[in-house]
Amino acid sequence: MPWWAWVFPALAWAMLGATTLGLVDASAPLVVLLDAALLGGTVFAAVHHAEVVAARVGEPFGSLVLAVAVTVIEVALIVSLILSGGPDKAALARDTVFAAVMIVCNGIVGLCLLSGGARHGEQGFQVRGAAAALAVLATLATLALVLPNHTLGKAGPVFTPAQLVFVGVVSLVLYGVFVFVQTIRHRDYFLSAAAPDEDAEPALRPSVGVTFASLALLVAALAAVVLLAKTLSPALQAAVDAAGLPAAVVGVAIAALVLMPEGLAAVRAARADRLQTSLNLALGSALATIGLTIPTVAAVSLLLGFDLVLGLDARDTVLLVLTLFVAVLTLGTGRTTVLQGAVHLVIFAVFLFLAASP
Repeated sequence: MPWWAWVFPALAWAMLGATTLGLVDASAPLVVLLDAALLGGTVFAAVHHAEVVAARVGEPFGSLVLAVAVTVIEVALIVSLILSGGPDKAALARDTVFAAVMIVCNGIVGLCLLSGGARHGEQGFQVRGAAAALAVLATLATLALVLPNHTLGKAGPVFTPAQLVFVGVVSLVLYGVFVFVQTIRHRDYFLSAAAPDEDAEPALRPSVGVTFASLALLVAALAAVVLLAKTLSPALQAAVDAAGLPAAVVGVAIAALVLMPEGLAAVRAARADRLQTSLNLALGSALATIGLTIPTVAAVSLLLGFDLVLGLDARDTVLLVLTLFVAVLTLGTGRTTVLQGAVHLVIFAVFLFLAASP
């Protein structure tokens, strides 16, 4: 177990205790910066421990452990900011999920293809697995982010409670079917055709002691993330307002923080000429973000009685359609080069620029 995997959760809880006891001022700039650093480190620690537990329990439960851990982190950040910001934050879930799709499909995939192609030339992967993931991703993204603009039950880009429940349930079902196909029924679709044994099982299975230690630290890290998010919410909102940035920037920051560990792992896999593993990590993260986060936030919104603005505006809808169209072209042949990576990174740069300067 790396030192940072237990040090960051321990320091996070120490800071939370000091804040609760009034030993430090939670609004002091230095404390806010320290809280932000601890939040980032604790997110990495939580994902690491989730991966250890996942490696021990095996598939399909391993994928669910990691997905649930990431979802808890993302939902905690979203709900904390919504509750602290009030009605003005009704679109935060939409902004975060859309940012996650753009970060994964353009930022992470683009970096993987560019770095892998620059080092190894042309790289290959299983078209069947990529096509299955893209089909599910396109369906979930359209249901959650485009369809609300075209329903008549409620004014604005929002679902009625019944529609929200229905979309949440079908999203969970579709994600569950994808996990079943990926890990059991058609597992070979998602393994490297050249060397399937590399992706089949982890090289070392964690011991029982290490697994229980990681499980305990995972629970501690997730709880710390939830409480740190609540503490940092006012400071983050004040910083965005002071900088004069659009509210959508907050969603981009949340998505980037949550996806960073998996994104780094995906880029490392691509540079090691394991593009299949890289795409599994990247597309799996995007699917979990929509398939689990949207239903969870929807349930919270129904329980707490606030509306969720889910429909994208015309500009972001164009970017989403362009992203999915280019992804189909990129992943439709089973071979990629640096050119496809450059195309995706250009789309990602456009997304970031328009997010900050709409």
